[in-house]
Amino acid sequence: MSTDDRGTHDHDHDHEHPGTTPDVNETGYYELMAEAMKELLIEKGVVSADDVRRNLEFLDSRDPVDGGRVIAKAWTDPDFKKRLLEDGTAAVGEMGLTMGDAELVVVENTDDVHNMIVCTLCSCYPRTLLGLPPDWYKSKSYRSRAVVEPRAVLREFGTEVPDDMTVRVHDSNADMRYLVLPKQPEGTEDWPAEKLAEIVSRDAMVGVVLPEA
Repeated sequence: MSTDDRGTHDHDHDHEHPGTTPDVNETGYYELMAEAMKELLIEKGVVSADDVRRNLEFLDSRDPVDGGRVIAKAWTDPDFKKRLLEDGTAAVGEMGLTMGDAELVVVENTDDVHNMIVCTLCSCYPRTLLGLPPDWYKSKSYRSRAVVEPRAVLREFGTEVPDDMTVRVHDSNADMRYLVLPKQPEGTEDWPAEKLAEIVSRDAMVGVVLPEA
């Protein structure tokens, strides 16, 4: 699900930076629920303890570097970029990367549109490409405010979006994960993909900051 904020009004309320105010109680609640679900599935024989261990080890080994490689390839390979925007799951599969049971949808930042990602229900996130989500992404503050006042949230990350640019918020879920394809910074057009990947941060692929050369 995606929503637009056309920037017709501003918000002047005082807010703490979402990156420093995770809702500890709520985060703990979801962790307890996940642990209980894991134990139940093991008890019922749906999965084994070894299956869970291997999956957790795989997720723990993931790193935003993989997402950065995807973005850098899209910047340097127009054909790959086209495939990535048409079918993100298949395109990252070409690079040996997997989305597990989820579908990947890649959304492109342009001169007219800025995209950002949230999961309003819990913390659905492209973990196989970016690793574990940061605390601020899981916080109640970010999950609720990103949809209602995305420009205010972006400002707290130091990202100013022009009033005439649309801010589009994409709500991830259990079946679908979003990834932002940021605009390539000016002056990097001749950079090799390996160097470009180094300037693509996790937060840029979530859409709360812009990559900088």
